[in-house]
Amino acid sequence: MEALWEHPDGLFAHVLAARLPSQPATTTVLTVLMRLSHKGMVSRERVGRAHLYRATAGKDAFVAETMRAALDEAGDVAAAVQRFVGTVTPEVAAALREALGERDGSAP
Repeated sequence: MEALWEHPDGLFAHVLAARLPSQPATTTVLTVLMRLSHKGMVSRERVGRAHLYRATAGKDAFVAETMRAALDEAGDVAAAVQRFVGTVTPEVAAALREALGERDGSAP
C-alpha cells in the first residue's frame, strides 16, 4: 500500500514488484493486489493488456478506518480507549483533544 500511496497515478503490477525491496514475483504481487481490490482498498483500470492499480483512499483514511475497526472489535470500548490514551505522546494527546473539540464544536 505504501508504494501505491506514493504513486497516486497508479502502478502496474510488474513495476510495483520491481520497486519492492524483496523483489517478489509479479504473480505474487498480482495476488495481493487482487485481494486488496476485493476488499475495496485498491482499484484497477485496464490499460492495454495490463491493469493499472491505485489506492482507493489515502493513508490517513486507511489508518483511521483501521483504528475504527479495532475499536469495533473491542469488548469494552471505554477501557480500550483509556488504555490507548495512556500510551500516546503528549503531541498525539493534543491532536486527539483538538480533533474531539472540532467534532464537538468546542475547538478554540
